[in-house]
Amino acid sequence: MSNSTLSPRFPIHAPPHILQLLARLHTLSLAQEGEIEQAKDGLIELHKKDPIEGGKALKELMSNKFVALEKEKCEFVYQLILATGAKNVVEAGTSYGVSTIYLALAVGENSPDGRVIATEHEPEKVRRAKEYWAEAGEVVTKYVDIRQGDLLWTLQQDVPTIDLLLLDIWTPLALPTLKLLQPHMRRGTVIVTDNTVSASALYGEFLQYLNDPDSPFRSLTVPYSGGLELSVYLP
Repeated sequence: MSNSTLSPRFPIHAPPHILQLLARLHTLSLAQEGEIEQAKDGLIELHKKDPIEGGKALKELMSNKFVALEKEKCEFVYQLILATGAKNVVEAGTSYGVSTIYLALAVGENSPDGRVIATEHEPEKVRRAKEYWAEAGEVVTKYVDIRQGDLLWTLQQDVPTIDLLLLDIWTPLALPTLKLLQPHMRRGTVIVTDNTVSASALYGEFLQYLNDPDSPFRSLTVPYSGGLELSVYLP
């Protein structure tokens, strides 16, 4: 059969208006990637010389950026949730809520009691994310529990047993967040961390923790752009 006769592939099961919304948001996010890419090398060098100043500069750059997880990675995580039957998902680093839509759609397919705990520090990003979720409708909003503020505080209470953790966050927070949530993980919890290759210099302690011979995690790098770390908690 020739490719011309194949039907279009839609890995995400969602109404047309949500697919159109996601396409629009991914386009907006891609438009900002050039600016981030231009600044990235300088930020990594600054972080090597002065981690505190490097961290501040990175945080300032990202404060008003979409920094949405790429479409292909979102689809991959969506499929992971379906494959594992995940019901309770934590997203560390929600930004404008693009990937959250995928998480909520997948969790909703798995369970009517599914839950996505979304975290974001910037109030304006939370406001915009809520607008996009409202545009998607109840099929998304009913599953999202958004927590605005410092996630090392907002995730200290009312955290269920976690089935999947998505770390798409300011890199210095990745390891503290993982350690904070580790007591809430079950055997087989999946952890997905973005850009562990392109930002490996910033993920040094985090990757060392994952790959320590005595670590309870088993981890591999999925060869998406920038790298995507797929880890499983096996205490």
